[in-house]
Amino acid sequence: MKPEILEQTFPDGSKFQASDLYVRSFLHSSLEWSPQKATQAARKRLNDWEDQCERSEFRKAYVIKEEDILAELWVNSDQTQIVYAPGDKMTWVPTGAKQVSLVGADEKQAFTLMVSVASSGKLLPFQAVYQGLMEKSCPSPESPEYREAIELGFLLEYSGTGTYWSNQKTMRTFVDKILAPYFDREKERLGLRTTQMSLWTIDVWSVHRSEEFRTWMNKTHPTISLDYILGGCT
Repeated sequence: MKPEILEQTFPDGSKFQASDLYVRSFLHSSLEWSPQKATQAARKRLNDWEDQCERSEFRKAYVIKEEDILAELWVNSDQTQIVYAPGDKMTWVPTGAKQVSLVGADEKQAFTLMVSVASSGKLLPFQAVYQGLMEKSCPSPESPEYREAIELGFLLEYSGTGTYWSNQKTMRTFVDKILAPYFDREKERLGLRTTQMSLWTIDVWSVHRSEEFRTWMNKTHPTISLDYILGGCT
């Protein structure tokens, strides 16, 4: 090791710098390392996934037929994680390594975005859930495009917990302020009765399928029928 090289001045007056090119060359030639993505186990599918999916199709078809549900009244919602500064999940390891571990891969700064679209192609306003206990956890009203997002009906709210995951509170807010009003507007526009049933497809996630949420839905929004996407089939 020669740390003094860091202070050495070369004939052209420059000093040593560990440029990206130099570091890459050193890792390749001296350590025989190469960049690789972290390895992880593949998600396992259900053994009878084809049968399960077929049953799910039949359930949907039955509800749509028996309840006369139009395309405008069938909404599919999905929650996705939005990372503020996503990395490539790569690290330097010996060339040819079969198992690649990555420290801190699960430590993310992110928020949850609820995206919903009707079978007719209509996109509903987004709901964004931010980690925190107060309004300051949400984007500032002075943020770029904030006013436009609010005018479009976007719902920006804090989780009320130590995570940015959706929960009972945020799910209820989504239904009350985005989903149910959308169904009501479409029923009125289409000249349908207020008791007309609608269909909502969501992931079979713990909060979604919980007795607490299903009981609340049945009591508060009895005209919205829940339909779950099978676990491991998304």
